[in-house]
Amino acid sequence: MTRPSRRNTRGKTESSSDGDQPPINQNPNPKTRMPARRNRKFSRILSLSLCGLLLVAIGLYFNDYFVNPAKKTVKPRVVTPLPAPKLMDLPMFQGEHKESLYWGTYRPHVYFGIRARTPQSLVAGLMWIGVTDGRYSMRHVCQDSDGLKKYGWTHHNARDYGRQVFVDQRLTLTTSFLKSKEIESGYGGDWAVRLEADTEEVNKEKAEIVHLFFYMADEGGTALGLGRGISDITDDHTLAFGSRDDLGSWQLHLESKDVFEFHYAGFKTQHIHNLSDLVQTNLGIQARNLGRLQLSDTADYAPNILVFQISAKLPFKADIAFISKSSGSTSRTVERVKVLTGDSLTSLLEQKQKQFDDKYQRCFNMPDELNAEAITVGKATLGNLLGGIGYFYGQSKISLPSSSNLVSGDNYISYWPAELYTAVPSRPFFPRGFLWDEGFHQLLIWRWDVKISLDIIGHWLDLMNADGWIPREQILGAEALSKVPSEFVLQYSTNGNPPTLFLVLRDLVSGIKKNKFTASETNEITIFLRRAFVRLDAWLKWFNTTQSGKDVGTYFWHGRDNVTTRELNPKSLSSGLDDYPRASHPSEDERHVDLRCWMHLAADCMSSISELLEDRHVGKEYGLTAKLLSDFELLNQMHFDYESGAYFDYGYHTEKVRLSWRVVEAAGSYPTREFVREVLQKPTLRLVPHIGYVSLFPFMDRLIPPESWILEKQLDLISNTSTLWTKYGLRSLARTSSIYMQRNTEHDPPYWRGPVWMNMNYLVLSALHYYSEVDGPYRDRAKIIYNDLRNNLIRNVVRNYNETGFIWEQYDQKKGKGKGARAFTGWTSLIVLIMSQVYSDS
Repeated sequence: MTRPSRRNTRGKTESSSDGDQPPINQNPNPKTRMPARRNRKFSRILSLSLCGLLLVAIGLYFNDYFVNPAKKTVKPRVVTPLPAPKLMDLPMFQGEHKESLYWGTYRPHVYFGIRARTPQSLVAGLMWIGVTDGRYSMRHVCQDSDGLKKYGWTHHNARDYGRQVFVDQRLTLTTSFLKSKEIESGYGGDWAVRLEADTEEVNKEKAEIVHLFFYMADEGGTALGLGRGISDITDDHTLAFGSRDDLGSWQLHLESKDVFEFHYAGFKTQHIHNLSDLVQTNLGIQARNLGRLQLSDTADYAPNILVFQISAKLPFKADIAFISKSSGSTSRTVERVKVLTGDSLTSLLEQKQKQFDDKYQRCFNMPDELNAEAITVGKATLGNLLGGIGYFYGQSKISLPSSSNLVSGDNYISYWPAELYTAVPSRPFFPRGFLWDEGFHQLLIWRWDVKISLDIIGHWLDLMNADGWIPREQILGAEALSKVPSEFVLQYSTNGNPPTLFLVLRDLVSGIKKNKFTASETNEITIFLRRAFVRLDAWLKWFNTTQSGKDVGTYFWHGRDNVTTRELNPKSLSSGLDDYPRASHPSEDERHVDLRCWMHLAADCMSSISELLEDRHVGKEYGLTAKLLSDFELLNQMHFDYESGAYFDYGYHTEKVRLSWRVVEAAGSYPTREFVREVLQKPTLRLVPHIGYVSLFPFMDRLIPPESWILEKQLDLISNTSTLWTKYGLRSLARTSSIYMQRNTEHDPPYWRGPVWMNMNYLVLSALHYYSEVDGPYRDRAKIIYNDLRNNLIRNVVRNYNETGFIWEQYDQKKGKGKGARAFTGWTSLIVLIMSQVYSDS
């Protein structure tokens, strides 16, 4: 190792005194020269001593640097971005495209919220007072405890329009959102909100009163101004105004022909996610002092949050218009407000709704066999998925790697500040980004708007770190963090998630080959794939490095707990299938058939992308990997059980495991009863005999030749009511499994151990559709099973929606009733593709 050389530092004065030139200040008197010599000698000694000390210090520093590099504060790779050009820096995502998506309903965790795609945004939202258990309760954040009978978007086009309906006790509240771009508009344009409230109450003499609260807030803390006529709203309709660098000046206007009472409050706080509490506290003080539900009509100094209360008898309608770059003439501002309110807004909303309906039919070409109820459910499902797209900004919390030398009082390290534009699985339960869910979301979204789909995928891939890892759950910002239990916040860099984004990329490549896109779309997809390739390559290398098994071509999900005494079967959260039963005793000898199939999908897709981009060298490498993982004989050697005709995982396993109550005594405390795991038989290396979704992955991946007898066995498993078949879809785990509908811990009910899940049913239907179209002895049978399964799924989802008003996370395998999270329009929205019979044709 080379080190810095020490150079001669003698100065010119010393050199000149040693030469022929006389000293400048020579004194002929020897008596006066002697002290000068002593001084120069002393100065020379002092100078040399200081130089020596400096050189010693430098030497010690470099010795410490090179010999003990661990002492240096080096940024860990886990929180270092991949050194590659960002996808979101592509020109296709700048300019008009970026501005057109600036404003949106990008706050999916609240019932109605607006923000911009920028870190410190101006945000808006709606609250109202409802009744829960006989007590007044503020509605703001989506949550089941509010007990709404129904809510969600009936229409949403993901760009500039949406319509949403809430049914809260006897109150029916409709919110409509519309964006407009005028020549005078500031960046991102203007927007309008229509609020319509009505009641089921027949007796109009006892008309109910609704209390609505519309607010504006600046996340950056910039003060907002109250409208000049705020104390007399009927004279001046300006609610608020302000100015931002990105927007210029702006104004918020209210228009209504109905009679209403108006109050307001202003707050100064950085904690916008606690706004509900601020408003309720203000109302509580007023209620105690005045006996009325009204805001205080006061504001903190330089408030960055303004809340406007509108109280009116039902029915009631009001329009709110946001006007950007409003510093022009007053008359022109008034004209712009008129366009976004009243009859003009009614006309615009009707046009947008018709455009949505027309595009829905054009994109999905729904067959005539579907009745009007199914069509309505399909539109609402799509609308909820698109209306649930959100924008988030913040830093993920990453569990400190075991190899980390960082000294910190925390158990995590922060990811770099990042933004994410993404759909979400469920607004009340999971209003944030989930990596493996997003691939399923995009199967629908790219068919609706391919540019938005690429935008979302690009945001996800830009979250990749230097190792090629992407955190599987994105909890960015205070609002997102407020909805997540603390035990689920930390992300683990050793754990992956199914690379479902390749499902979408495969479709896009196939679509280009089959000329399904316009020339402009084809060009943009190709540019996107070219830049994305280095990130996709790093992603696959991360899987091959961290999730590979002992044998070539084998993989297993890392992160399972091999020392647990609480779980019946240690979960594999990284697989996405959570409590689906794997080998009873996690080890490095495991082989997971689902991950093998995901890796085949990814390698095959990368090979196709390479071919499209004419990069033969890299494509050949991935082609060989795909060929290895599609080797039918090798697949069967590794995972197929000839007796049951099913594909299984492999690992150390015993069926003799159970959970039982045990009295545990601890010194100095009372005995406690605990539900603990009990192993009654030593595990052995073997196939894991649980038939379920995992068993069907080779079938879903179309790795089984159409003429193979093994295909017939898969059709048997799918159609057999003793294994997977139900009247409501395929159950996740066979009734014959020893873990069927078993709890995993005292507090964990069965999740992927029986209920019907739409994403897996969609993949099975896609494979059935494929096998019903290709030549083979089982073609006709595949077609029959396909039709029956499709009809069962559609019928049950539509029935549940009509009965409950919601799309559900999963469905009960016995009675078909919706279970888990409601308002789950993530991958359950795949019912739209099932209705339209749109599948991957790769």
